[in-house]
Order: sequence, then C-alpha cells, then structure tokens
Amino acid sequence: MHFRQVKRRDFITLLSGAAAAWPVAAGAQQAARTRRVGILMPLTADDPEDQAGHAAFLQGLQETGWSVGRNLAIDTRWGGDADRIRRSAIELVALAPDVIFTVGANATAELQRATRAVPIVFSAVTDPVGGGLVESLARPGGNATGFAFPEYSIAAKWLELLKEIAPRVTRVAVFRDTMSTGVGMFAAVQAAAPSFGVDTNPLSVRDAAEIEHGIEAFARSSSGGLIVPPSPMTVVHRGLIISLAARHQIPAVYPFRRFTTTGGLISYGPDLIDLCRRAAGYADRILKGEKPSDLPVQAPTKFELTINLKTAKALGLTFPLTLLGRADEVIE
Repeated sequence: MHFRQVKRRDFITLLSGAAAAWPVAAGAQQAARTRRVGILMPLTADDPEDQAGHAAFLQGLQETGWSVGRNLAIDTRWGGDADRIRRSAIELVALAPDVIFTVGANATAELQRATRAVPIVFSAVTDPVGGGLVESLARPGGNATGFAFPEYSIAAKWLELLKEIAPRVTRVAVFRDTMSTGVGMFAAVQAAAPSFGVDTNPLSVRDAAEIEHGIEAFARSSSGGLIVPPSPMTVVHRGLIISLAARHQIPAVYPFRRFTTTGGLISYGPDLIDLCRRAAGYADRILKGEKPSDLPVQAPTKFELTINLKTAKALGLTFPLTLLGRADEVIE
C-alpha cells in the first residue's frame, strides 16, 4: 500500500499567489462604492495555516466578484496572544469596515466586545450559542454568524481513534481551557469515556508552565493517552504539547492537521481552509445587503483525518490498515 502526503505548501503558495495577483477584470457584480472588509486572524502572520485560511477567504471574495482596488479594500490584523487579539479587534472596528471576518471563539468574542453594529462572519467557533455569540444556530439574532466547529459529539470520535491506535490506554488526559469552550469539550469526553473503558483527567492550559506540569504529572502512571480539544491555548502551545507527548511516550489525538504536520500523532477535525473559503460567501451576502442575524450558522461539511507515521514509529505504535485507508493524509 502506498501513501502520498498532500503538498499543503503548494496549496498555500497557489492561494497566496492568487491573492497577490488580484485580477482587475470586472466581475458580474458591481459595487456602487468601494467596500471595506476587515480580517482578524488569531495567530501570527508567519503561521502557515492562518496564511492559508487568509488566502482562501480572499480567494472566495474574488470568486464572488470582489476585487481589491476596484470595489474592495482589505484591512488585516494578526493575533498571537489574547492582548494582541484584543488590540487588533479594536483597531479593525475603528476603521468602520462593512464586515469583519475572523477565526475562533476568542477573536469573535473580542470583536463583539468592540462592536455590536459591524457585521461579523466567524469560522471554526465551538458552540457559538453556549458561548453567547449568537442566539440560535438557525437565527443568530445579533451582528455575528458564520461556520461552527462540530458539535461536542466529535469527542467520541477522538476517543474511538485513540483506542484504535493504542488499545491498552485506560487513562485519558483532556486539556480543559476554561477561557474557551474547553469545559464543554471535557464534559463530552467524560460522558463518552465509559463506553471505551477509560477514565478521564482534566489538564489546565492557562500557560506553558501549567501544561508542562500537567503532562509530567499524568505521565507518572502508565497506560495513558491524551486528547487535545481545540482552544486558543492548545493551538498557541501546540509545539510544547507535541514535544511533551513525544518525550513521555503518550499517544495523543489532536483536533486539526496543523498539529499532525508539526509532529503530532493523529488529528481529526474540520477542514479549516474550507471553512474560511465558505465564510467569504457569507461576507459577500452581507456586502450585498443581507443581515448576519438572518444567516444561519452552518456546520462543517469537510473533515480531515491526518496520520503521522514517523511519530507512530517513535511511539512504537502501528496503525491498523483500515485506519490508514480512511486517512485523508498520511505523513511518512
């Protein structure tokens, strides 16, 4: 059986090139005036995945007839930590854009703190209703709508994958980010755990020192596995989490491919690039007069299962051929 790694760098280069060489030919839709779109990306400008998401959103706008310099102006701000995201949100709102696109619950919440008037299109937000960002999925009701992370039921899939690749695991540590939706994710894993014959332990992720202490304490006992739900802190500290899992020989399941491509064992979650591209369609509809309160929050339609064989070998694990056959990407 032969597996080939998808060249994500080629995809990023293609999208970035398309954004840089923005066509000037008029599209089918003409705007009466130049419209301004703000973009708030949660990580730093040198993060490859956020670069790809940014480029995919711009490409989506281009495909709906918007062209920078003709009928569109773009203002982009990057994050990296909570303070930077907060400042960037305030800066973007001050520019009075017609709509703002962002990724993640924290960035969306910061934008809503800064404005309840400017329309916001979000991507990859876990439980936007529970987080108070929208009134309901069908009728958001406020100034924000967009594309959600999967429901908490995805936690059972992470447990299933963990037991499939490491059947001897009986203890599972789960990162719980109390500043995000980590409490709900931990509860979902905890509820599904008895079906897989495992006990759960919460790990805090308030800073790097706490992450390191939590994993080291958990690793003192055997038969352990790790589940890393999506949160700003787990994404920012993914390098540390991956290195600690390797050092202590702990099999871990991650929510996004960006973890697996940087050394994580296995990831399963929505295609974030696809969500960013789809978000451009909502931004287009808002620019043409629709209200975010009337646009239902949508769920992901594309998911990615990514496997890192090099990491598996280092952990002494062998992936079942049936699992390898289901993978969207296998890193050798």
